[in-house]
Amino acid sequence: MTVTITSVDVHDVRFPTAAAGDGSDAINRGDYSATYVELSTDAGPTGAGFTFTNGRGNEITCAAVEALAHHVRGKTVEEIAAEPVAFWRSLSADVQLRWLGPEKGVIHMATGAIVNAVWDLRAKLAGKPMWRFLAEAPTEELVASIDFHHITDALTPDEATAILDKGRDGMADRLAELERDGFPSYTTSVGWLGYPDDKVRALTREAYAQGWRAMKMKVGGPLDDDVRRARIIREEIGPDALLMMDANQVWDVDEAISNMAALAESDPYWIEEPTHADDILGHARIARAVTELTGGRCRVATGEVAANRVIFKQLLQAEAIGVMQIDACRVGGVNEVLSEIVMAAKFGVPICPHSGGVGLCEYVQHLAIFDYLRVGTSLDGRMVEYVDHLHEHFVDPVRTRGGRYLLPTRPGYSTTMKPASIAEYRFPDGPVWR
Repeated sequence: MTVTITSVDVHDVRFPTAAAGDGSDAINRGDYSATYVELSTDAGPTGAGFTFTNGRGNEITCAAVEALAHHVRGKTVEEIAAEPVAFWRSLSADVQLRWLGPEKGVIHMATGAIVNAVWDLRAKLAGKPMWRFLAEAPTEELVASIDFHHITDALTPDEATAILDKGRDGMADRLAELERDGFPSYTTSVGWLGYPDDKVRALTREAYAQGWRAMKMKVGGPLDDDVRRARIIREEIGPDALLMMDANQVWDVDEAISNMAALAESDPYWIEEPTHADDILGHARIARAVTELTGGRCRVATGEVAANRVIFKQLLQAEAIGVMQIDACRVGGVNEVLSEIVMAAKFGVPICPHSGGVGLCEYVQHLAIFDYLRVGTSLDGRMVEYVDHLHEHFVDPVRTRGGRYLLPTRPGYSTTMKPASIAEYRFPDGPVWR
């Protein structure tokens, strides 16, 4: 029996988060939004995928999905699975739309939404959660899903095969560990830049009581404010818990180095996005500087807006990052993320996926679990970001216990949004926006 994708529906879904300061950082003040894609089939199951945006402009990504929809409408799941890179390139390298990228920006994000919906559909048809669908896949199928174009100087198909084959060793033991203990996580909910000091202190104290031992704050405002807020959080969590900082690209390179000299007193575990996301050499210089400033205790992390696998390739080759933050839907979906995960393994850099937003926690938990089960052999340095926002709008929301993610058990990618939430928050005609 073949399964045919009969229609592609896209919804502009937006949540009014800006008013409360949720998600606020040095650059962004937005309404968490999703370009939400549904792939209907003649077999019953629907594939769901989305890309995350920050409010205005979500309609542009929705239009990009419509422009790409003909590449998937009428296709069978079987023919897509038989030639996954050819399918991926039909979207990412559309002979006319590619000019608007290439492989970056709105078109690439729309590609990710569609590609992820296809993978969600495949996992649902297999009756497995996405992490298990990927972890149990034959090596040759995983390698065949990766587009190695432009990255063979960093990762070859033979190298990827060797890494994924080796990852089978001990996988059952690692799975038993995750089923027992959950997956390590950190929370960003305590330190949004728009929160007043008393709220930061209260949220930090509450998170610590709930079992979180790794927390992230936003920096990039006035330096004195950043230093003061860092001291508040460090006072509440003590010397042994991890404190991460995120500048969201706002600093110049020299500014980042200077500011980290002042913030080093709070013993940051990493500085995230210290400068422009595309500045590979700038990140490398900052990485060298913070290593010297902190005796190696702090590292540079980035990746949430890295446009594609080629940017990650360069960050790894330049030794510009000590933590790699993959994003589930900024790039071209599961196919491209697979290449990034395996590249990170080759270079020995741990992956801590970017999350937060709307639905990103639901997405990336699967990728982090797959990474540990099938690619990595140690949890050292591996964590998943957690933000306590908007999970109630998903059919299969994330579950946490004591600062750790619990393994999803339902088939699919946990990306299916509740129909009532789509109707209520659809822009501009949903009741919330009317």
